[in-house]
Amino acid sequence: MSFVHTIDPVMVTIGPISIRWYGLIYFLGFLCGYLYLSWRIKHKKIDLTELQLQDFMLYMLVGVVAGARLFYIIFYNPQHYLNYPLDVLAVWKGGLSFHGGLTGALVAGWLFCRRHEKSFLKLADECTVPVTFGLALGRIGNFLNGELVGRVTNVPWCVYFQGFEGCRHPSQLYESAKNLFMFFVLFSVRDKKFPPGFRVFGFLFMYAVLRFFIEFTRAPDSQLGLLLFGLTMGQWLNIGMAVVAGVFMYVIHKNK
Repeated sequence: MSFVHTIDPVMVTIGPISIRWYGLIYFLGFLCGYLYLSWRIKHKKIDLTELQLQDFMLYMLVGVVAGARLFYIIFYNPQHYLNYPLDVLAVWKGGLSFHGGLTGALVAGWLFCRRHEKSFLKLADECTVPVTFGLALGRIGNFLNGELVGRVTNVPWCVYFQGFEGCRHPSQLYESAKNLFMFFVLFSVRDKKFPPGFRVFGFLFMYAVLRFFIEFTRAPDSQLGLLLFGLTMGQWLNIGMAVVAGVFMYVIHKNK
């Protein structure tokens, strides 16, 4: 049975301040990540102190948001932000790229590890578990926002989103389920011995391949449409990510 999306993206308004579901979910994602990494520190699985973890989370917050916004502006909708430069700061309206957030997180993590003289690859491996869970939450936020909708379909569970014609795939929820699947896989192997970096590149490879196929149910960005060979921008970025991650996995495995 189809569903009509009438969810208000604003959870509550207090005076001039509006608290949006999107922001709350991002906060919960970072909170869950902090609690998981803190738990791993207490069990001597991560070579950090609690103060260093707090510093690391600040690096991640800045890196993820800045990178996700910058990539979206450059690759998905540069003309809009050239015309309306103040919208660059309006992150509550959506417009965050996973690939940009990932790049920002990697850069921020590398800077943190360099400053504190820690192993970047080992810390990145540990972060794969909370990252996949946070991504699952984030896609639920996209659904609540009524954004990044799927393509028109007649499947029984299709959704009518406000501002979009036709009943559409809830591709945001497909993405969330995919990320939850990855979370359970990575959580189950959290203590298995892999060469440093193998898990993080395995996560990137798995994400890229699964996301590539889910993109066939997601509507392409209106300002871009379908690109070469009928693929979306997200699919082309995922092809590149899968190739890079696969090469690094091969090199790490070969040199272990």
